[in-house]
Amino acid sequence: MPTIGVSIPVPEPYGELLREKRAEFGDPMAETVPSHVTLIPPTEVADEDLETVGAALERASATLPPFPMRLRGTGTFRPVSPVVFVAVSQGISYTELLAKVVRNALDCPEPNFPFHPHVTVAHNLDDPALDRAYEELGDFECQFLVSEFALYHHEGDAGWVPQRAFRLGPE
Repeated sequence: MPTIGVSIPVPEPYGELLREKRAEFGDPMAETVPSHVTLIPPTEVADEDLETVGAALERASATLPPFPMRLRGTGTFRPVSPVVFVAVSQGISYTELLAKVVRNALDCPEPNFPFHPHVTVAHNLDDPALDRAYEELGDFECQFLVSEFALYHHEGDAGWVPQRAFRLGPE
């Protein structure tokens, strides 16, 4: 069964910059995971349901308008999980609403952990590498308009490949 994910892509030049930094920290996932804010984590979907997924996401995208997002500073999920991330500091409420709308549209279960919008920049690395990521991106900041989210498919060695974008707001 195909594995999908739904995320807000971090636009250029910020997305590539964060991906390059992730690679510098030694995270091999930098090659296969575009910079993003997850709305729906990896989820298996039957091939015959992919068209239904697209239609549901199309309807969900019309329910919220575009909104500003600011990424600023770093955070971590340690000691629970070996993750360092760039924090979403503006657009949190809209991102939470969007994630809920998308989750409901796809009839996904509630997440195991409370939803916390973020952009992962280091994952499953040793403590010195995680500390470095936390320090080096501590003053990172960017702002952009979230006007769409994207459906991704996991394609083996190629990793997460965007399939389709869904524009926010009514047509």
